[in-house]
Amino acid sequence: MKRNVFLVVIAAIVFTCAGCAWLGDLFSRPRVKSDPVALYQAGVEAYNKGRYKRAVEYFTRMKERFPLHDLALMAEIGIADSYYSDKDYANAELAYTDFLNLHPTHEHIPYVIYQIGMCHYMNMLSIDRDQTETVRAIKEFEQVIARFPTSKFALLAEEKLRDCRKRLAAKEFYVGQFYFHREKYEAAARRFEYLLAHFSGLGYDYQARVFLEESRKRLAKAKEKMPREGEGRITPTPEK
Repeated sequence: MKRNVFLVVIAAIVFTCAGCAWLGDLFSRPRVKSDPVALYQAGVEAYNKGRYKRAVEYFTRMKERFPLHDLALMAEIGIADSYYSDKDYANAELAYTDFLNLHPTHEHIPYVIYQIGMCHYMNMLSIDRDQTETVRAIKEFEQVIARFPTSKFALLAEEKLRDCRKRLAAKEFYVGQFYFHREKYEAAARRFEYLLAHFSGLGYDYQARVFLEESRKRLAKAKEKMPREGEGRITPTPEK
């Protein structure tokens, strides 16, 4: 009987406050939980269901309310992972970087650095545009390989590193061709030379050599056609 009375009271409150703006917020927010494990698990469940923003809320509340709990560090990674899975790479990078700065010796640091690299990797632009993100990704992947060579993330980083370097090679070849087709053979030759010197073995060697050789040939022909010093000048008639 008491339970029925309680439900009636709750129903009355709900209908009375149905027009209140704060009611929607009240029911949309995660309920406050006093158990850190349950709160963390709620974040994991939200993440697994693809509700990444809700997962960030749970993980954030967990680490703020229980900063000394063993799961607090995992909640920090959970926040970064949630942003990453939600394709919010800017906030994901910030969250991973904060973790790296605060816990530089943590066992999950190889993963964290790899993920920072992946945030840049996912933001890479096409080869006809700026490659700053590609260069930044390379820096992070190289750091994983150098610092944690036996980690499984070093193997993953090597694969992504090759992709990044191949993209830079494609960029150099694209620019070299751009100059070549506009008869800027000296600039084209420099690009192809740079590609062969820094990005060999990535699938552009043969093409780059062909264009480089042709650029040099056309440069030589252009120089041959230039008048030599003194040639083509009209000799003045001596005055009588």
